[in-house]
Amino acid sequence: MKASPALALSVSGPQAAGGRTGRRALWHGVFLVCFFGLWEWGGRSGFLNPLMFGEPSQIGVFLWRGFITQGNLWLDLGYTVAGTLISFALGSVAAIVLGLLFTHWPPAERAMDPYLTVINAMPRFALVPLFLLWFGLGIGSKIAMGTSLSFFIVLASTVAGMRGVPPDFLTLSRSLGATPMQLFFKVTLPSAVPVIFSGLRLGLIFAMLGVVGAEIIAAEHGLGQQLAFLQSTFNMNGVMALLFLLAGLGMLVTKGMERIEQGLLRWQ
Repeated sequence: MKASPALALSVSGPQAAGGRTGRRALWHGVFLVCFFGLWEWGGRSGFLNPLMFGEPSQIGVFLWRGFITQGNLWLDLGYTVAGTLISFALGSVAAIVLGLLFTHWPPAERAMDPYLTVINAMPRFALVPLFLLWFGLGIGSKIAMGTSLSFFIVLASTVAGMRGVPPDFLTLSRSLGATPMQLFFKVTLPSAVPVIFSGLRLGLIFAMLGVVGAEIIAAEHGLGQQLAFLQSTFNMNGVMALLFLLAGLGMLVTKGMERIEQGLLRWQ
């Protein structure tokens, strides 16, 4: 019996998508092998100064020692990740609550907007000395720094998302007898989720940047503190290793937020 075209398409669709994903992964792998191979050759041949650029093989050795042999990087990684997640949670919750307040009670926004604008205009890293005085060298000052960066990003996306709901949806829902609670949870909030999550993704990255930046200035533990120490001792292999580690960590948290967003937006 001959298969129907619809069935053939349904079978070939996932296979084609899997083939495209495999080809992309292959090309990425080829590019990375060529990139690191040329980098290694340049360092060994003298074309690149290892003191300035490091060598991929020694970068791998540094990470192997830090995570497997000696294990000293686990503590610093834990401090950075914990500070990032806590500051992101605090900043996001406060921003979403305040954004909902602004959209449902505009006088509150008009009263607080000048002060929030002034605070947001301040260069946040200039406040690190104050955070260090108030919260000490520990993780508290890093959480304060990360929270101050993520808060305003999530706040702006929350307000934009809540106010970007098409008025026709709200009018139609009211005409059908929807209560204010139903209007919020079934129309306004679902329509605003994509915009809010775009701010959450960016807020998570900025939370990590704030934590690492504060660790570079002064800290007891953390990847930023290790990065500053390695830079001061001209250990370029260690510096490059931690930069790659932070880049991978940023990509991991971004992909994680994308998965969560996709799970929440399956109804679309």
